[in-house]
Amino acid sequence: MMLRARAFVAVGLVAGLSACAKDGDLVIDQGVGITSVLSLCPAAGIPDYTGDVTTFRTTDTTVASLDVSAAMTDLRTTCNDTGEQVYSESSFTVNARRSDTRGARTVELPYFVTVLRGGSAVVSKRIGTVTLVFADGQERTSAAAKAASFINRADAALPDDIREKITKRRRAGDAEAALDPLADPEVKAAIARTRFEMLVGFQLTEAQLAYNVTR
Repeated sequence: MMLRARAFVAVGLVAGLSACAKDGDLVIDQGVGITSVLSLCPAAGIPDYTGDVTTFRTTDTTVASLDVSAAMTDLRTTCNDTGEQVYSESSFTVNARRSDTRGARTVELPYFVTVLRGGSAVVSKRIGTVTLVFADGQERTSAAAKAASFINRADAALPDDIREKITKRRRAGDAEAALDPLADPEVKAAIARTRFEMLVGFQLTEAQLAYNVTR
């Protein structure tokens, strides 16, 4: 899925309904109008402008010079948060097309997997390669690829004192009953520190990224 955010920024982890929670999730439904789930697993997605790549035979970026175009699709992610290291794995498909179908050809396209913390801090970045094989006369092809990451469980979990602030029972009539604990600056900062995103996209050159942005 393409994320509606600037490149390398993904949606946060504070989302969903209590019905979607699983064992180990923090479900907040004790306060006034508060329902939220915090997961240890990172959100996953493809940042804008990085899910497609186009190469050209010359410096001319017109259709006449187009060589190979490819796009990521069908991103699926699984997560295992039972250990001290939270392991996430994303699989995706790359669909490609070439303009010159003469002869057999193999094309290798680099892609990145980046883990962000708090929406901006890069925790790790790795580069992988997806290999596309065109048979003689074949215009289109596809290939499957995977990306994975590890996150320290302790880094993705809320401290006990912050959990206590969020889940503290509030009785009607109390002054703090009308206050949203998630609006507390200390709570917001703590939640931000536990937000991780695993982002996957093509490792583009500056020219390729500019082409994607302006086309």
